[in-house]
Amino acid sequence: MAGLLRAAAAAGVAGGACLLAKTTVSQSHCMVPCGIFDDPRVVSELKQDAATIKKAMVQITALAGSRVPQDVNQCTRWVMTKEDHADKIIKTTAEYMLAQRVKAPAFASRADYAEAVIAHHTLLQAAMKAKQTVDVAHCDALDHAIDDVGAMYVKHA
Repeated sequence: MAGLLRAAAAAGVAGGACLLAKTTVSQSHCMVPCGIFDDPRVVSELKQDAATIKKAMVQITALAGSRVPQDVNQCTRWVMTKEDHADKIIKTTAEYMLAQRVKAPAFASRADYAEAVIAHHTLLQAAMKAKQTVDVAHCDALDHAIDDVGAMYVKHA
């Protein structure tokens, strides 16, 4: 991953965002090629989603044993919030990052491309695991995966 990250850092787009190893990247963030994108903002949102998931896990654990109707209601709301934020990470990673930004021609080598795909897949798996459980240890794996992928999406002046 270190070689890939060095290549990404060295390949800035003047005044814009940089993805990975070349400046010939897709200029869109959705299925419609609008040309508006802000990779660092997207990574920041992933981090915020992960923080929300972690807080939800802590709250779910604290409320889980209660039979008080209000606590049961609040626990249900935290579960729904955790699910929503995990889904946002999965959707962003799959539809924006993998489908729109990670393209083989944007990489110096096939190995760099494979490494990037694996890092994004690891992020998808970590988000899925965080969605399935209330074990905060999975949040550490999710944070690490976001950091690894996020390092590929850096802003250059």
